[in-house]
Amino acid sequence: MDDLRITHGLVIPAQELSESFTRSAGPGGQNVNKVSTKVELRWNLVASAALSERDRAWLLERLGRKLTAAGDLVVRSSRTRDQSRNRADARLQLADLVRAGLHRPRRRVATKPSRGAVERRITGKKRRAQIKRARKPADE
Repeated sequence: MDDLRITHGLVIPAQELSESFTRSAGPGGQNVNKVSTKVELRWNLVASAALSERDRAWLLERLGRKLTAAGDLVVRSSRTRDQSRNRADARLQLADLVRAGLHRPRRRVATKPSRGAVERRITGKKRRAQIKRARKPADE
């Protein structure tokens, strides 16, 4: 098994990943009863040397619900009838999950509306109020 590249700066070493194979459910004829094609890929992000402390804390917060009690991130794949394609799919799923978990959204910068925007808003409100006033009977 090769190292798993997540981003250009983050690579999970192959020795930190563990794979297990089981028989897959679903269609497949006799093949499904004799070949273990389902892949379970595990990565312990709590003990990983690939992550900085800052990234580890961020991932634990973001992916905490997907982790086991031991801190393993588990990905399963049984999409195809081929073990090698399921292995590749599980690795891709893990990489996507970690990449999405590491994404930090940009901070929103508070802005003020321009003077023109404020004036247009007030003008529109006055115009609407005038229309509503015109609907009322004259005797009131």
